Amino acid sequence: MLFVVPPLAGHVNPTVAVAAELTARGHQVAWAGPAAALEPLLPAGALLYAAGDRSAAEGHDVLHARWRDLRGVAALRFLWADVLIPLARAMLPGVHSAVAAFRPDVLVADQQALAGALVARRHGLPWVTSATTSAEFTRPFAGVPKVGEWVAQSIAALLADCGAPAGWDPRFSPHLVLVFSTPALIGPGGPDPVGPAAGPGAPGPSGYPPHYAFVGPAFGARPRAGDFPWRRLDPARPRVLVSLGTLNREAGARFYPAVLRAADALADRAQLILAAPGDLVGTLPHHVVHQEYVPQLKLLPHLDAVLCHGGHNTVCEALAHGLPLVVAPVRDDQPIVARQVTEAGAGVRVRFGRARADELHRALSAVLDDPAHRRAARRIQASFAEAGGATAAADRLEKLPHGPRPHLPVPGAAPTVTEKGP
Repeated sequence: MLFVVPPLAGHVNPTVAVAAELTARGHQVAWAGPAAALEPLLPAGALLYAAGDRSAAEGHDVLHARWRDLRGVAALRFLWADVLIPLARAMLPGVHSAVAAFRPDVLVADQQALAGALVARRHGLPWVTSATTSAEFTRPFAGVPKVGEWVAQSIAALLADCGAPAGWDPRFSPHLVLVFSTPALIGPGGPDPVGPAAGPGAPGPSGYPPHYAFVGPAFGARPRAGDFPWRRLDPARPRVLVSLGTLNREAGARFYPAVLRAADALADRAQLILAAPGDLVGTLPHHVVHQEYVPQLKLLPHLDAVLCHGGHNTVCEALAHGLPLVVAPVRDDQPIVARQVTEAGAGVRVRFGRARADELHRALSAVLDDPAHRRAARRIQASFAEAGGATAAADRLEKLPHGPRPHLPVPGAAPTVTEKGP
């Protein structure tokens, strides 16, 4: 089984968990994507085929610097025009080579690694969508139809340029869509693909086709985050993690000071654990625990709430532990995820760009004091547990009919084996 992924930790992590389950069952797995970015995210000994490295190496820092200050529609256009479409073009040769060398029976393509679906369809391989964010399942362009039309046109142009037939959407497999969430968080509905990609079968009672498998979060091994001062956690006070994730952490120059002022007001009744760049937080009060990075999965069982940017992985990890949230969405899918949290009753939304200490204080007090938020979070937690995670994903992948293995003698397909570990 070949996983085709973008160079984003939140999109890679669930595939690591699913791949570990498949490997335990005797299957062979490999990844294809920008190797320099993926190697630190994959387990030692993982089989990795480079795809798109030149594009990533030449422009990642520049792209990130431009993207960091964008919001709203501008950020969304940038994501598609400057990141996802160019990434698809850059990854195509490497994914072709990976398919030729590894000869997978099934290809699993992340929704934001469009090259995976294009190559699978080109070679007649059954392919599966890996949906590591649920935004695409809530008609994200309903409020901005012109942007939705532009995205559809961009995808159509990509298909035409690659010689692929028109009228299908590489974000939605007609065979199987693995959604790493549940309707308890997403809500009822369905996707709005650009072509007839919904696949066979009528929608079920929740509005989704039967080949959409809601498996909940899949947790696997993570890279070591460094030491953490566990002894500084105060057992006498509720503990709240504050994190803007991996990609947005540098955008918090004005947000972190507001958080710290709110922390001062809450100091007698809550302890904040702040994951943020040291140069953006300044002098910290003694009651705040600060780390550049934290071992999030290990830390969550010791917490009472999470304040975050609304990133899908952070939100689902918090809810998987029954923790209510305060969400301050920054860009991209985060406003949609924040809306899912608030509509499910599992948290409170606050502003990011104009955050105020009093607003953050009220929101944090609400999720710590109002039991309704915790009850909603635990209801979603139960739905995640019932969905099955990596085990359920592996079950669905094993049931997928396999196609003929490709015979494509393409040169330059030597894999990389990650060098971590023995």
